[in-house]
Amino acid sequence: MGHLITVATCSLNQWALDFDGNLERILSSIRIAKERGATLRVGPELEIPGYGCLDHFLEGDTVLHSWETLAKILASEEATDIVCDVGMPVIHKNVIYNCRIIIHNGKILLIRPKMWLANNGNYRELRYFTPWMKHRQTEEHYLPRMIQKLTGQVKVPFGDAVVSTIDTCIGVELCEELFTPASPHILMGLDGVEIFTNSSGSHHELRKLHTRVDMIREATLKMGGVYLYANQQGCDGDRLYYDGCALIAINGRIIAQGSQFSLNDVEVVSATIDIEDVRAHRAVMSRNMQAASAERYQRIEVPMALSSGLLDEIYDAASQRAFQVKYHTPEEEIALGPACWLWDYLRRSRTQGYFVPLSGGIDSCATAVIVYSMCRLVAEAARRADKQVISDARRIAGEPDDSSYIPSDPKEFCSRIFHTCYMGTENSSAETRNRAKALGESIGSYHVDLNMDTLVTAVRNLFALVTGVKPKFRVHGGSNAENLALQNIQARLRMVLAYMFAQLLPFVRGKTGGLLVLGSANVDESLRGYLTKYDCSSADINPIGGISKTDLKKFIGHAMTAFDLPVLNDFLTAVPTAELEPITESYVQADEVDMGMTYDELSVFGRLRKVDKCGPYSMFTKLVHEWGSFLSPTQIAEKVKLFYFEYARNRHKMTTLTPSYHAESYSPDDNRFDLRPFLYPARFPFQFRKIDDLADALPDRSNLSPSELKTKVE
Repeated sequence: MGHLITVATCSLNQWALDFDGNLERILSSIRIAKERGATLRVGPELEIPGYGCLDHFLEGDTVLHSWETLAKILASEEATDIVCDVGMPVIHKNVIYNCRIIIHNGKILLIRPKMWLANNGNYRELRYFTPWMKHRQTEEHYLPRMIQKLTGQVKVPFGDAVVSTIDTCIGVELCEELFTPASPHILMGLDGVEIFTNSSGSHHELRKLHTRVDMIREATLKMGGVYLYANQQGCDGDRLYYDGCALIAINGRIIAQGSQFSLNDVEVVSATIDIEDVRAHRAVMSRNMQAASAERYQRIEVPMALSSGLLDEIYDAASQRAFQVKYHTPEEEIALGPACWLWDYLRRSRTQGYFVPLSGGIDSCATAVIVYSMCRLVAEAARRADKQVISDARRIAGEPDDSSYIPSDPKEFCSRIFHTCYMGTENSSAETRNRAKALGESIGSYHVDLNMDTLVTAVRNLFALVTGVKPKFRVHGGSNAENLALQNIQARLRMVLAYMFAQLLPFVRGKTGGLLVLGSANVDESLRGYLTKYDCSSADINPIGGISKTDLKKFIGHAMTAFDLPVLNDFLTAVPTAELEPITESYVQADEVDMGMTYDELSVFGRLRKVDKCGPYSMFTKLVHEWGSFLSPTQIAEKVKLFYFEYARNRHKMTTLTPSYHAESYSPDDNRFDLRPFLYPARFPFQFRKIDDLADALPDRSNLSPSELKTKVE
């Protein structure tokens, strides 16, 4: 045992432009870190204004209020005798940068701007910020007068430098910089930096945590060092849920981990490490030869030691402890991530609950079960006496002044804030109606059951009165156009009714306020366009809009046992159907038949289109390789062409897509994540012609036995 240092990182539920709340959470995290003996505290990216300010970062007010908030941190008792790494935008020489500000005892040590900005997928940092391109260089930054008066400093170093204490050296790495091929920690480590801080605004995506943990491990496995990863947690104002999971690693091993999904506004993760372990790990000649020739970073000196010298810290040292990283299954991620997002959205929108039209199918069922999962999390937090959760729950449930009300029973709390409704027509079956009712009873929602045939008939008759033509369903001799229009009438009227009931049900129950309407279109149906524009897919928000049908089924199977909801088995075994056409002895509408493709196939198409960046032709060539053993090239060609035809003609629907929880890498969300035209050349004539030519030229291997296939390959 040599130099023992206690370090702390955190996950904070920051909210864009909530400067008062963000300040309170920052100070709380510093206070907790100090209580644990930490001498270094790291927070999430842009934690002062909140990461999700988007175009508000271009406003001078956002930068001004960030400096005003930083002034309060500098002047606080909490921020004394500890090195703090906090984040905010800074304008340097009229250029806006995404910065970390390193402070100690009322002084600013360094302003470190981000060098590699995130600008793909959901991220648009280059829209607001400019990267710092002067690597290993600093300039003088003149501080605002309010900060000069407080700190006694006129100017401070601004740029790519490191902080040197009496006993170690600290380097900063911001979020995306970890994921770049030439990450800053490599050169900093070769120049003697031993502790790396990473402040992130990293959102949740199914199965993503493994990648993040692997990158953090790799950052210090070859290089050696201590890595502190901080992250935003919660919904800060849009489609993303930041999934926390603050981490501490040393020499390639994770030694401390925070929760990935939580209703806690502040979560601090700390560990006591021995910095001598880093030095021992680096005693490798090949590494030292590279280090000896490494370029030098400017060192900003701070006259303090991070190590305390207290002998009892020996018992707290985590460097050598075995630690098992906690990973959730995708089913657990669906149960927890969207539920936490819904809770943040509900309490911050200051509405009185949620409303969901239940169809008796698995999608609206999944949405309802996620709301129930939210209620379970609220009840768990209430039983732990979480004051913030209890206060929010009382206000939402209409009991703000009742100090005796504790939402400890999820079913009881669900009955107060969750409203469901089955909107049937003559095309609906008794099975779906009964399933919807049984689900509402099982989770405790306030459930309404209605028939809307009079509305549908009124619209149909109005059209007949105006045009002299009364549209008919296909099974009754109508055309495809009539059949589709009659289905859409039902779907769109359900949306109108949903908003009416969401607005008035609290009034009916003797309460004030309104409800948020939840949508239930999954990511595959949105991708294919298998939904009616302005039907029940149009809502305020959608917790399952970024989740595939395949994953939703697995989630329902998980929830059936984890939440003790045996009624969910009936949803799993039911055939997915829209129930918008009349049921006859020979015909029952089925989703996969209507779409002309399976949900599993849609997931494959979606990943190839978005993640693998395939157009129609390259998608076909990849699928010939993957599916060629059981489908002919012509069959594969027809599937690919059908998908792209339906995708193209329905793409316009994505421009009005309900804001959805982002969970899947192939989401077609046009508003931010998947930017593409919504008017395409009909049937992709050039691309489809190339596909047909290649399909005709390729041999059909779909009927070959495994041994024959092997021979062909050899």
